[in-house]
Amino acid sequence: MENPKYKRVLLKISGEALAGDATRGLDFNVIGQVCDVVKRCVQLGVQVGIVVGGGNFWRGVKDGGDRMVRVRADHMGMLATAINALAVADVLEQKGVEVRVQTAIEMRAMASLYPLQGHPPPGEGPRGHLRLRDREPLLLHGYGGGAPGGGDRRDVILLAKNIDGVYSADPRKVPDAVKYDSITYSDVLAQRLQVMDSTATSLSMDNKIPVLLFA
Repeated sequence: MENPKYKRVLLKISGEALAGDATRGLDFNVIGQVCDVVKRCVQLGVQVGIVVGGGNFWRGVKDGGDRMVRVRADHMGMLATAINALAVADVLEQKGVEVRVQTAIEMRAMASLYPLQGHPPPGEGPRGHLRLRDREPLLLHGYGGGAPGGGDRRDVILLAKNIDGVYSADPRKVPDAVKYDSITYSDVLAQRLQVMDSTATSLSMDNKIPVLLFA
């Protein structure tokens, strides 16, 4: 039996990664491959939480631009993450992995509520939403990566994207962009690199949680 390096991980999967080569929509072959790896980690005893992005359907203010109110554009992005969370949850359940989907917007028929402002859901004690992570099932978060508490008490954040590392610029647009083998959170923020949103980056820095980015 393999001995995992990390016991508690938060896996962040970009929406574009779930779309495969199409960049839009869902590629269930890709999702199936991701879920196979997640299942193996769970079988090794690793506690896994998954946060999914929504860029394969909607990229918030980047898609809304100046044509929409920022908050409404962000809400649409949160709905896109919920769509992806439900798709990944379904594939995991088909593979025998018990899953609980959480969203930051109440939608009781599909998911349980994650309290973004740190308030426990009805019936839970203080910080009860954190205690849920100490038990099965696997938690699948459909609210984006910058939510307070989304990465706390994890050994590492695994950032799965449609690019193979951190670059000084988008290598698809800037051919001579420099790839970093490692970089500090402070430099990510100072250079405004689009690794994670600034809130998620700051939370990771404050909680001293390492981030490993891979394709």
